[in-house]
Amino acid sequence: MAYPATIEVQTPDKLANWRPIGQIFMAIPHLVIGYVLNTVAEVCAVISWFAILFTGKMPEGLSNMICMSLRYQNRAMAYASCLHDQFPPFEFTSTPADPGTTPVQVNLQPTLEGRNRLTCALRILWAIPVMLFTLLIMIVACVCQLIAFFAVLFTGKWPAAIRGWVLKGMNASLRLSAYTMLLTDVYPPFSTES
Repeated sequence: MAYPATIEVQTPDKLANWRPIGQIFMAIPHLVIGYVLNTVAEVCAVISWFAILFTGKMPEGLSNMICMSLRYQNRAMAYASCLHDQFPPFEFTSTPADPGTTPVQVNLQPTLEGRNRLTCALRILWAIPVMLFTLLIMIVACVCQLIAFFAVLFTGKWPAAIRGWVLKGMNASLRLSAYTMLLTDVYPPFSTES
């Protein structure tokens, strides 16, 4: 069974050579909005933490807000990273299901009922090993992103292996975020596979 938080990006075979530089600047409004949404999602996660501890359930509205924030942030990062060339919409659909309007599909399946109160209470402690693992994957992904910047700048194409590592980094980060923001009790795997 796949983890309940995955990301898929449809990268075109050929990108314009100017895109690595231009898209970074064009993505600034989305990155700012993503930062604000992340702050709101973190507040929602704290409120959810208390709700789960007292009721064993995650409120659907808070879950939907966190899902929307994670989706928006990942779409903005994929665009800023030049993984695709379609400007992302300013879309704030607050449902777990991805509406499928962009080349970036962020698939989230939050668990609302029957939550494990103990693992939620100690979530930050439980997450430390996977945080370290994700940090290592993200370091590799950042180096690959830097190499890809020049590859796309000069050739207009993403090298397949490098693109794979960048997507592995995005998937690992999304899984960690879904776990630490209490969308799921399923522990993120120590794997780079999605």
